[in-house]
Amino acid sequence: MSFDLLHQPIGGVDESLTSLFDTAPFEVALGLALLLGLRHASDPDHLVAVTSLVASSGSDARPAARLGAWWGAGHALTLLFIGLPLIAVKGSLPAWSENGAERAVGVVIVLLAGRVLWKWERGYYRAAPHRHERGEHRHLQAGIDHTHHGTRRPGQAFAIGVLHGLAGTGAIVLLMVAALPSSGEAMAALAIFAPMSIVSMAAFTASFAWALTRPAVEPIYVTLGIPLLGSFGVLFGLWHSGLVV
Repeated sequence: MSFDLLHQPIGGVDESLTSLFDTAPFEVALGLALLLGLRHASDPDHLVAVTSLVASSGSDARPAARLGAWWGAGHALTLLFIGLPLIAVKGSLPAWSENGAERAVGVVIVLLAGRVLWKWERGYYRAAPHRHERGEHRHLQAGIDHTHHGTRRPGQAFAIGVLHGLAGTGAIVLLMVAALPSSGEAMAALAIFAPMSIVSMAAFTASFAWALTRPAVEPIYVTLGIPLLGSFGVLFGLWHSGLVV
């Protein structure tokens, strides 16, 4: 079992953008760093983890965007906290730490997706009726007491973002150092790259939740989409963690 195919389209985009670094003026290089940052949140492991988190929460667009932003914040802060010093000293993370973080990401994905399946099996999700009174919006009635869980999920999203940041910082730092001639320019590019993951993931999670809570889509999502998403997440996580080859 392999999910390498999912990385190929994204890898092609990255190669096209990074190939422009070599001959680009500094200002253009910063623009490329911005584009790479916006794209970075669309890595398959990022998307599987966060969509499982959003699905488990039963979130509508606005709270889903907040979850995505918390994920992005954890990711961005880790990139900056670790990446900037590495660039300054022209160092690198030990391979064992990145490999360990990657495996941990896979385990987290399995746990998140497994929770989605467990809640679906227990009837946790159901399509909400369409209500118009007093401008009230539709949302998934997921049976959650938000007064108890509202602070825990942003914390989960932030922690998952930190873990993803640990797994990916080394490769991103190597990219910036190789693409730009000086440490100062590489730091500036990373400082632009990192926050874009917040914007990108917030936009993605909001779009994901909005699309799946439309009247025509939500019943199909609740009946078929959630178990398919959970099952895919478990398989992907097992593969990403190295537990299944």
